[in-house]
Amino acid sequence: MALNSRAAKSLLTALAVLSTLVLTGHDALADDGDPSAPPGSITTSPPPDVDANNPGLKLADGATLAPAKVLDIKSVVEDLGGEERREDTNSDVTFALQAEVLFPKDSSKLNPDARARIDAIADEIKAQKATTVRVFGFTDNLGSYAHGLTLSKKRAEIVHDELAAALGSTDVTFEVRGYSEDYPIADNTSEQGRRKNRRVEVTFPRGASGGTSSGTQS
Repeated sequence: MALNSRAAKSLLTALAVLSTLVLTGHDALADDGDPSAPPGSITTSPPPDVDANNPGLKLADGATLAPAKVLDIKSVVEDLGGEERREDTNSDVTFALQAEVLFPKDSSKLNPDARARIDAIADEIKAQKATTVRVFGFTDNLGSYAHGLTLSKKRAEIVHDELAAALGSTDVTFEVRGYSEDYPIADNTSEQGRRKNRRVEVTFPRGASGGTSSGTQS
């Protein structure tokens, strides 16, 4: 059946509109690569309202907030070779010196350069005005436990003697211990780890007086 003139015009108009819509749709897809606003900057819904008077946001009657708690923050500084490590917390300062920088192998006799390192620790003890100092010796897990216990104790005692001489004070209480292979700080399965475990640690309070008596506990 043939279309009259008016029907033909209507059909052509509809086809033109449809073509425009299709072309417009393709143009919108092309614009996706260059959006007018950064992604995520436009929200589809407003943020929820929060009622400041909501009972669920308030303490119950008679309830109080817990006391403020100061978290213990630890700072660790280690030299490039790992020979010396300083550890600071809110309450204590700890110096850990590898045995190799203090003593010859399997010995408790100080190396020539060891005294300078120990004297520097003594200066820090003075600066903190500490009156209690712990000197602990440790070894790796090679050899017998008994031998490590004796060696770690002797090394701690030698470091104590040097510290006491450098401090020149009888107002400091020392606690000296040897722990053999106990309390490792690294893996004993590698020489690098064992080197870190062979150490002497010196610990004292930060800016606090920890005691008034003098002497050495062993």
